Amino acid sequence: MKRALILSVVTSGLLFAGGDIAPVEPAVVTPAPTPAPAPTATGWKFSGQGVLYYQTQDNWGAGDLFDQGPNSPTSGNSRANAGLQLRATNADLIAGIGFGAELTGLGTLGLEEDVVSGVMQKAGSELNAAYISQLYLTYGIGNTNIKIGRQELPLALSPFAWSEDWMLFKNTFNAALVVNTDLPNTTLVGAWVRDANYNNVGFNMNDFDKLNGNDGVWMLTAQNKSIADLTLTGSYYYLSDLNKDALNSTGYLGDDVNILWADAQYNAGIAKIGLQGGAVLLGLTGTSDTNAFGAKVSGKIDIVNASLAYSHVNKSTAGVFNVGGVKTPLYTQMLLNQDKIRNDNDTVVGNINADVLGGNLGLSVDYTNGAVNDYTEADLIYKTKVGPVNMFAAYIYQDDDVTTHDAQNTVRVWGRYNF
Repeated sequence: MKRALILSVVTSGLLFAGGDIAPVEPAVVTPAPTPAPAPTATGWKFSGQGVLYYQTQDNWGAGDLFDQGPNSPTSGNSRANAGLQLRATNADLIAGIGFGAELTGLGTLGLEEDVVSGVMQKAGSELNAAYISQLYLTYGIGNTNIKIGRQELPLALSPFAWSEDWMLFKNTFNAALVVNTDLPNTTLVGAWVRDANYNNVGFNMNDFDKLNGNDGVWMLTAQNKSIADLTLTGSYYYLSDLNKDALNSTGYLGDDVNILWADAQYNAGIAKIGLQGGAVLLGLTGTSDTNAFGAKVSGKIDIVNASLAYSHVNKSTAGVFNVGGVKTPLYTQMLLNQDKIRNDNDTVVGNINADVLGGNLGLSVDYTNGAVNDYTEADLIYKTKVGPVNMFAAYIYQDDDVTTHDAQNTVRVWGRYNF
């Protein structure tokens, strides 16, 4: 019997919850009868998505919501994009080798002329451009699967280098990935990651920068489900050196950098409990290592979901980060609080949401006790589906307790059609 093996890793289902690394299973192809009928398919699968995305801010009281504002990366009030993503995959292109490609186009539909002052994402030096966001090969031998090339990495697999989904399109990495499921109830993942684009407001997604020179970043992740209702995940990274360039800054951080991170998820029936923690060990005189941990409890009563999360990060040189974007793997991550929770703070986040009004309506509130000043954020989010289109609308309130400016208000709206 012929087997066509493809690599599949399930991404994290919720932003704040730990995810699973799905075992890679063979796709069995039934032998054709004799004589074989004429083929009706080529083995190719085509898919894609179209997105419209809009965000406006009053820039800590320096502007007004919904105004076009100046065309500036730092002071522009409103931003918008239209995007189209096309994918083609073949699990068995030739001799068991699979193939995948993804082309992403970003534009403005002319909105920058009269409505907005900038864009959320760019694909090149022009406002309307395209880039290759994924291009990879896959191959499977027994319970081991390999994926090489430009690809997405999920948070559940790689908590310090993953593809963030808060923007129009996810950031991607040039990497080699190996997944093995030989051990009972255990998935092992090894990766070498060399390049990444950077997912942030106004950045060019066609720029893929080296994360650690030609040495790249080495990662090993293990996930085990031997105990009923308990998922344990641990990740280890090694970098021969770490530059702040990977964190969208400048300067040298460390030699022989080691990163450790662990996550435990337990389903107790009436509640789900999560624990996480780890360290960033820089190994350079004059720097301070990062130690971080967090906890989360969540549950559901009828249509109402509620959760309470806590995180602590010590005062350190690097903090907690994602080399491919701006978010953190912390349970307390919200829509815009990443800069306040990544280093030197204690944070508590409460969330409540319910399936009402034809969708899901939720409120999350953050209180962060930082080294310099306190920070508060409230996210009011509504999500629904209108026909084939997923819709998202959010109002975000931020107060960083700085007397020289007001609180900041943000409105974010997008629609996403998958085909």
